[in-house]
Amino acid sequence: MIIVTTDYVPGKEIKEYKGFVKGNTVQSKHIGKDIMAGLKTIVGGEIKEYTQMMDDARQVAIGRMVEEAKQKGANAIIGVRLTTAAIMANTSEILAYGTAVVVEE
Repeated sequence: MIIVTTDYVPGKEIKEYKGFVKGNTVQSKHIGKDIMAGLKTIVGGEIKEYTQMMDDARQVAIGRMVEEAKQKGANAIIGVRLTTAAIMANTSEILAYGTAVVVEE
C-alpha cells in the first residue's frame, strides 16, 4: 500500500477514487509508566515510555486505515493525516485518515 501526505502519488496516475478511509485507536496510560513519567518531570528529559506508547498507537491506527483501503480495493492512500485528541482523563485517541485510490501499477 502506497501512503502519501500529498494529493497525488509522484510518478503515478490516479485511475479511480475509492473514498475516505480511516483508522483509529484509543490509548490509555499505564500506572507503571505514570510513575516513571512523574520522575522524569522532576529531572527533565524525554519520557520514552510515552513516546513508544504513542508510536505504537500511530502504527495501529495507520494499519487499520490500510485495511479499510484494501477492503475498498485501493492500492494507495493520498492526503494522509494523523490527529490526536483527549477522550477522557488519561486516554487519547489517534486517528489516521486519507483518501483511498487506485493508481497505475
